[in-house]
Amino acid sequence: MREFTVPPLAAPPRAGGLADAVFRNADEDPHRVALGRKDADGHWRDVTAAQFRDEVMALAKGLLAQGVRFGDRVAIVSRTRYEWTLFDFALWAVGAQPVPVYPTASTEQVFWTLHDSEVVACVVEHEDHAMTVASVIDRLPRLSRLWQLDAGGVAEVVASGAQVDEDVVHRHRRAVTPESVATVIYTSGTTGRPKGCVLTHANFMTEADTVIARWEPVFRSAPGDEASTLLFLPLAHVFGRMVEVAAIRGRVKIGHQPVMAAGELLPDLAAFRPTFVLAVPYIFEKVHHAARRRAEAAGKAAAFDRAVELAVRYAEALEQRAFGTGPGPSASLRMQHQLYDKLVYGKVREALGGRVRHAMSGGSAMERRLGLFFAGAGVTIYEGYGLTESTAAATANPPERTRFGTVGLPLPGTTVHIADDGEVWLHGGHVFAGYLNDAAASRAVLHDGWLSTGDIGSLDADGYLTITGRKKEILVTSGGKSVSPTGLEERVRAHPLVAQCIVVGNDRPYIAALVTLDLEAVEHWLAMHGRPPMEPKDLVRDPELETEVRRAVVAANTLVSQAESIRTFRILAHQFTEERGLLTPSLKLKRRAIEEAYGAEVAALYR
Repeated sequence: MREFTVPPLAAPPRAGGLADAVFRNADEDPHRVALGRKDADGHWRDVTAAQFRDEVMALAKGLLAQGVRFGDRVAIVSRTRYEWTLFDFALWAVGAQPVPVYPTASTEQVFWTLHDSEVVACVVEHEDHAMTVASVIDRLPRLSRLWQLDAGGVAEVVASGAQVDEDVVHRHRRAVTPESVATVIYTSGTTGRPKGCVLTHANFMTEADTVIARWEPVFRSAPGDEASTLLFLPLAHVFGRMVEVAAIRGRVKIGHQPVMAAGELLPDLAAFRPTFVLAVPYIFEKVHHAARRRAEAAGKAAAFDRAVELAVRYAEALEQRAFGTGPGPSASLRMQHQLYDKLVYGKVREALGGRVRHAMSGGSAMERRLGLFFAGAGVTIYEGYGLTESTAAATANPPERTRFGTVGLPLPGTTVHIADDGEVWLHGGHVFAGYLNDAAASRAVLHDGWLSTGDIGSLDADGYLTITGRKKEILVTSGGKSVSPTGLEERVRAHPLVAQCIVVGNDRPYIAALVTLDLEAVEHWLAMHGRPPMEPKDLVRDPELETEVRRAVVAANTLVSQAESIRTFRILAHQFTEERGLLTPSLKLKRRAIEEAYGAEVAALYR
């Protein structure tokens, strides 16, 4: 199939902007809990729709008093936290445009974003961010205001607007139309200088309202539950921003968690107890691997592995029934599944807070087997696909017919087209308006309303999309063989001891790989084998560890022909990190930078 369209569910927005939902929610149901906010003692406190509206109004008045005007851009440099959402909606209320910046961005990245977007003010989280902005402020002539969240920035702005009449804010808010620019989000820059994606209020309203209309039934654990989600995705990324908007528009209680590391995230999941989560595959991989390590430490690894196999078989049987290719789980399978639900699967669900029965995953590809395991364990993950340029998701698996290993069907109102060269093209109301200050780059990806994504994929007979790689990441060996590295890397990374994998081989005689280790998993593995802890530099030469990684490589090679297989690999002592310039803030590999940083190691693979 070359093209597939799903009819729209939500009507296109006719008037207004994103901040209107805050005021509408408060008018219609002022006492409903809209957000959860963690206090200084670490306890979650409820924020009602009326309280949130009042805070947004007070901050919006302060922004006007501080000189922010309709159409102005204001940068936000911060981790995910309550104040970011507060600033977003206050800025939208006065017709301004927030420009998100990753808190881990380098000084030059911060400068480029603030300079290119011509921001007039900047919100930073703490003193380090303030110092970063201060170091380049002499090159930012339009920047005239800086507010620091951890130094009373919100209170400072609110206080300045005490004498501003609320009607002034409402006049600004009513001037916002769906076509008004809502935000400029900069791409992560895997292949060059980041570009600013101009996204309108209509883009976000179309995206959010479509997701709500299609997936709202699974936002709750059970009928009658209060829908809630804990937002731990970076709000500097379009996925996190879409979750924020959809939660407010869909009246889903939302909490914020600034750290995606399992050690800090899992306790907050347990305390907040969301009914639905939106995450990246990394989170689900961590939950799975941590569960297995606990089972192994308790001497129950074999039982856990049997439970995993049974969950996969159970979910596959349900999938076959949904697509009319099988009768569903047998009586025996159902009985075994019920037993393991008490012994294993319930504990996996508890790691996500205990109430989650459905989740959405995006940002990168999830291995089919991992999705099947979670579905068999009682948490169905709807994998989707999208870009900043498509305001997050353009496709996603539907609740009633999830095809694991694919990124699902086009969102309602979206068309997916596969070009002659295999590139995925998208059309719909969520497609962006173009790149800021870069007409040539805009013309390169926008073609009469169609977005050429740069991703390679295919549509099956039912319209489900599978992404197989990036056009710019296709490797061509010196023998002329074209290889997409993504599938190989994902399969190697599925091994619990592997943290990252990058496949190399462009203009070389064969395919090879660099592999990094999950040190927490390796520490556990050593302990379970009765071995003392080891330094990272010694791990890379350990023959038993190399054997484990080789198993992962062999498993990956079963996916491809011999000419496309990984012939050799090297284990590295340290992971690729954003701080070293080897990952984007959304954890994507910077291939060129990695190959340059490890030039000697890559060369050694071909000696």
